[in-house]
Amino acid sequence: MAFVLKSDDESLTMNGLHLNGQDSLVQALLTDFYQITMCYAHWKNKKFESHAVFDLYFRKNPFNGEFTIFAGLEDCLRFVENFRFSVSDLEYIRQVLPNAEESFFSYLADLDCKKVRIEAIPEGSVVFPKVPLLIVSGPIGICQLLETTLLNLVNYASLVATNASRFKLAAGSNMALLEFGLRRAQGPNGGLSASKYCYVGGFDGTSNVLAGKLYGIPVKGTQAHSFICAFSSEADLNIRTLTTVEGKEIDLYELSKEKLTWLMNTINWGVARSELSQGELASFVAYAIAFPSSFLALIDTYDVLRSGVINFLSVALALHDCGYRSLGVRIDSGDLSYLSKEIRIRFKKVAEADSNLSFVSSLTIVASNDINEETIISLNEQRHEINAYGVGTHLVTCQKQPALGCVYKLVSCDGEPKIKLSQDVSKITIPCKKLCFRVYGKSGNPILDLMTIRGDEDFAQYDSDIDGNKVEIQSSRTEKYEGSILCRHPFEEGRRCLVSSECQIHRLHRVYWDGEIKEKLPSLPEIRDHVFSELSKLRADHKRYLNPTPYKVSVSSILFDFLHDQWLKNAPICQLE
Repeated sequence: MAFVLKSDDESLTMNGLHLNGQDSLVQALLTDFYQITMCYAHWKNKKFESHAVFDLYFRKNPFNGEFTIFAGLEDCLRFVENFRFSVSDLEYIRQVLPNAEESFFSYLADLDCKKVRIEAIPEGSVVFPKVPLLIVSGPIGICQLLETTLLNLVNYASLVATNASRFKLAAGSNMALLEFGLRRAQGPNGGLSASKYCYVGGFDGTSNVLAGKLYGIPVKGTQAHSFICAFSSEADLNIRTLTTVEGKEIDLYELSKEKLTWLMNTINWGVARSELSQGELASFVAYAIAFPSSFLALIDTYDVLRSGVINFLSVALALHDCGYRSLGVRIDSGDLSYLSKEIRIRFKKVAEADSNLSFVSSLTIVASNDINEETIISLNEQRHEINAYGVGTHLVTCQKQPALGCVYKLVSCDGEPKIKLSQDVSKITIPCKKLCFRVYGKSGNPILDLMTIRGDEDFAQYDSDIDGNKVEIQSSRTEKYEGSILCRHPFEEGRRCLVSSECQIHRLHRVYWDGEIKEKLPSLPEIRDHVFSELSKLRADHKRYLNPTPYKVSVSSILFDFLHDQWLKNAPICQLE
């Protein structure tokens, strides 16, 4: 369960960092200065109430992949729900806009998002380039002010959730993944966002205690090398006794030494007892006394195979005699594949030496140490014996690609379509407010996303509850295409395909905000489950690490013709002399 902040006004009680469920920095002034100057210019021109439609989308999938996980929607909705300029905000804007008319500040003082409408794809969905994640409509003044904050809330959340999902795909469904990135994250806010959205993307726990409190994410951790190094000998053990499950007092250190003697006499370790670190053994005993039912030891402080694993097993066997079951070990350096296999061999030797110790063969091996997606793939090829990964730097900083590149583009104003042109075709916008669908093939896998103009007769009938019911196709091109719909690449005329009338077509967007939140928002675990469900439907060739198959994003024939008509209409004609 997430921790709930309490207030005198119960209506303000929310899960999260702030009473509104948001980081307290997510407020109206968290924007770029030019958003305020554009808003003033619209106000000055008496155009601030013009009805505008903006699409928030990205142009390319991250990490050289062919899918993205959409995250950050609830953060966006909480932001618009609480959007207001405070008195101090207005005082500051007066300072940076000293020549603005005073009545503009009255307009800002009364400004909220009651007239704004936001349609969105459900959070945790697999999404693709060009398809709007959010469709924001309303008065252009307020819609313009929302741009930077919405982009900030969606960009990183979606990027790190996608990164986490890729780690999960690489590791496999049976591998536990733990996020250890707080110390390497971009500041406190980045660390909290990373923990939250890594969990959404498929990680099983976090080391971030505050994230555990605020978001209900399971918190995990063992000990650092500094804890091991803090003990030099048994003299550093001020407490040596442990109460067994049966209620007896046992000197755990002495019992561990007895188990060490048994291990050294029973199994050939290739190590002299004098080589084992006494301080390491003492540190393991101290930690086991503190956490007898969840003992997991860091064993690479001195030497994994010649000290760490043997000392761990000594304490684990002593705990077993006391009625407790140890969890396993963590290695944070060295050849992780080799060490994991050697550790497992030693675990199995102990299990074979005594039938009562069969549990030892399946103890958990956790690996950390600068792990990235490629590391996991390589370890898989080496047939490692690792059960869980602790991942930090490469996960939370998204080192392979530090930004998703979402954009927020005007596509309609007062009913007139708007297009942004560029010599870079990928940056040309698709004008008008659109209907967006996902098409599923006979296998049940999504095969393409399709955008069309609102009012396109080919999509005149669809289930308005948008919960996945089949769309009835009534196509004006039925005779020519035998009941199929022609789907076209937005910018390349020769790239097209037909969608059979037997395909399932689901509408992508729901109305999440229309003056107030209109949909019940899912919990973090529910969003996480939706991510798993979405990825399970996506074809394996779209998800593979090397050369994934591009997913088709298409437009209908009517939108293709409309787009190119607007392109030609707005493109300047070069005059040669």
